[in-house]
Amino acid sequence: MLGEHVEPLGTGGSVRQGELVGPFPSTRGRPAKGAINRPVNDWEQRYRRAVIASDTLATALVVAAIGNFFGARDAANWHEKWGILAFGTELLVLGALAVGRSWAPAVLGQGAEEFRRLGRALFTATVVLALGGIALTSRNIKLWIFVAIPAIALVTMTARYLLRLGLHKQRNEGRCLRPVLAAGSPATVCDLITRTRKFPHLGWRVDAVCTTDGHGLDGDQLDGVPVVGRLTDVAGHVHRDGYRVVAVTPDPHWSPERLQRLAWNLEGSDAEMVVAPVLMEVAGPRLHVDAVLGIPLLRVSMPAFTGARRVIKAVVDRMGAAILLMLFAPLMVLVGLLVLVDSRGGAFYRQRRVGKDCREFTILKFRTMVAGADRARAALADRNEGAGLLFKLRRDPRVTRVGAVLRRYSIDELPQLFNVLTGSMSLVGPRPPLPEESAAYGPDIRRRLLVKPGLTGLWQISGRSDLPWEEAVRLDLRYVEDWSLALDAVILWKTLRAVLHGKGAY
Repeated sequence: MLGEHVEPLGTGGSVRQGELVGPFPSTRGRPAKGAINRPVNDWEQRYRRAVIASDTLATALVVAAIGNFFGARDAANWHEKWGILAFGTELLVLGALAVGRSWAPAVLGQGAEEFRRLGRALFTATVVLALGGIALTSRNIKLWIFVAIPAIALVTMTARYLLRLGLHKQRNEGRCLRPVLAAGSPATVCDLITRTRKFPHLGWRVDAVCTTDGHGLDGDQLDGVPVVGRLTDVAGHVHRDGYRVVAVTPDPHWSPERLQRLAWNLEGSDAEMVVAPVLMEVAGPRLHVDAVLGIPLLRVSMPAFTGARRVIKAVVDRMGAAILLMLFAPLMVLVGLLVLVDSRGGAFYRQRRVGKDCREFTILKFRTMVAGADRARAALADRNEGAGLLFKLRRDPRVTRVGAVLRRYSIDELPQLFNVLTGSMSLVGPRPPLPEESAAYGPDIRRRLLVKPGLTGLWQISGRSDLPWEEAVRLDLRYVEDWSLALDAVILWKTLRAVLHGKGAY
């Protein structure tokens, strides 16, 4: 889960999927010509209704379970003490979800924003419930604040995740996709086509292209997608063929006046116009649209490296690390013994890494290689299969039998929880580089060191060592630029799936 993110569009920036909806059963293919303003996919509203029904049912079940269990002990005062609170809590939660736009089509089905809004709405419900309890001097309000609301959060988030899994499965099979008309330069449109095919869970399928001269790189096609006309023909094709998204990619043709005229011409259709701002890898909470002197301006706030959210992150890191260490203590003892029995050397491996603000620290891992493996690296340099500055071998002769299993399921990284507990690492962040790697960083890549390295991160859940170096760097920089608590939660959740699959781990 915690894949789902806004992907860069073309060579000029990032695109947000406006008020997009995520879905279930769908119709495949493009609508027939002549269909004017005809809804293309009814699964969009079906999926939204499914989410609303899921949230309502989950809230009702939790409230009923808590009310019946605790209220049964005080049946004589059920109506006064429990019935009103139960009914009021359910209405308050559902009202907060509606007011907080947690059911807005734009956020359903992908990205961390869906869970961010859900969390904000439930926090708002908790605050209002607490204030109401104080005003009414209710002694039973603590149960609903500290038990009911957290239980509702757990159940609703799990239900939404399961719905999302079903949606993404269908999108990977070519269903539940929104037909897109891309309009821009051939190079930027090609990049968009490549990304929509690589990330089908985002729900876009480029069905047609318009370019400046009406031609593609392959005659009347662009990467297998038909070129249907010029940039001046976009609105006509949308009204005639019923595309749901018009993706405008960078091209010298697009002046402010022409973009405004296109937006006017699309009025009355079912299409949504999405424009790629000329910004690279900036998205999410840092982008804001403001009206200044009557001019709509895209405001980009500075990335936050301090403040209350960072304090919360630090607290969550250390508490989470302490809890995980207690939970995994028996496993870690067993793994340590297996490492000692399997080969000569200690159970742990210590290595210098570079952390936040270029400060070095010692990272802890379970030993997965034979003793003296570092000295043998030079002899294997010509066999390096790692991307960029990384040194990796799929079949490294230095890896022990136990070590191969530990690496596949990332068990060797469990001791890094001690690094998180002491504050040199975070649960989520960029990969901690070696000193020789960071010494070769350019100014752009060095931005990875503005935050603490993480036990897991976007790199780990997106393919790990199978990723090209440029993609790994891009993901780390995206995390630095667009960090949020919700993104951390999504990454932690997705880490479990990545670890179980073991993809890219060697």
